[in-house]
Amino acid sequence: MSTSAANSASKSPLSTQNQDRLRTFFEGHSTNAHPTRWDDLWKAGDFLPWDRGSANPALIDTLNARPPWLGAPTKPDGSRKRALVPGCGKGYDLVLFAAHEYDAYGIEISENAAKAAENWLKNPEEGNEGEYKTREEKVGKGVTKMLIGDFFQDDWATEAGGIGEGFDVIYDNTFLSALPPSLRAEWALRMTHLLAPDGILICLEFPTHKPAKTGGPPWSLPSVVYTELFKRPGEGIEYDGEGNVMESGRPESEKALTRIAFWKPERTHQVGIINGDVKDRVSVWKHK
Repeated sequence: MSTSAANSASKSPLSTQNQDRLRTFFEGHSTNAHPTRWDDLWKAGDFLPWDRGSANPALIDTLNARPPWLGAPTKPDGSRKRALVPGCGKGYDLVLFAAHEYDAYGIEISENAAKAAENWLKNPEEGNEGEYKTREEKVGKGVTKMLIGDFFQDDWATEAGGIGEGFDVIYDNTFLSALPPSLRAEWALRMTHLLAPDGILICLEFPTHKPAKTGGPPWSLPSVVYTELFKRPGEGIEYDGEGNVMESGRPESEKALTRIAFWKPERTHQVGIINGDVKDRVSVWKHK
């Protein structure tokens, strides 16, 4: 989004005060400067509106339910599956996945975010509703590992045991919404590279309700953004004059990810609920 377009974006009643303040913090700064801006916020520590203090209830409920598409958290040889959380913040999701027997790895490009995560991960306790308690005492928790690096590069992968065939579960929760739209095609292609052949990508779609013209971060993410990106990962998508993603009839490429589950969660963080209605969605993707 151009600087002039961002400056002319009107404040929407569906954008919260924190979202408007966050958007203003990034206005006028190039995409290359965004990592430093995120690090500045983490360093100051007094304005972290994306930090809700816990894992999203929608993910908690999903892991507790263990739907068939998720499969077991261990492989046939007994080794643990690996879960990856890009832009993991303090690591709430890492501890949740570890409690469900996965080895969990989080990436942060911000060194100050990584420090905050390392401090929190030392003593996560049991969570607000016992969500971080070990599910199977005989199996025990998986490891949690905080990684510093660029999601789009491989510099962080060694500490996660390398990329190899990919990660068994990847969870995107507000990571895509933090990226400028110019990086969306690259994000989709990168996901196909990081996801194991039989892996699962879980996306917490937020904010679905925010008008695209208000800019970001967080950037508006209605479900059509995901369906269009994953038809042909790595290729650009079309926008109308208001910045809304346009649904196309493009055929899928061989790199396409297929949506195998999609629902409106019963619970989510309060910011994803408007007038009592849950606006967030959860989508699950696999290789074609």
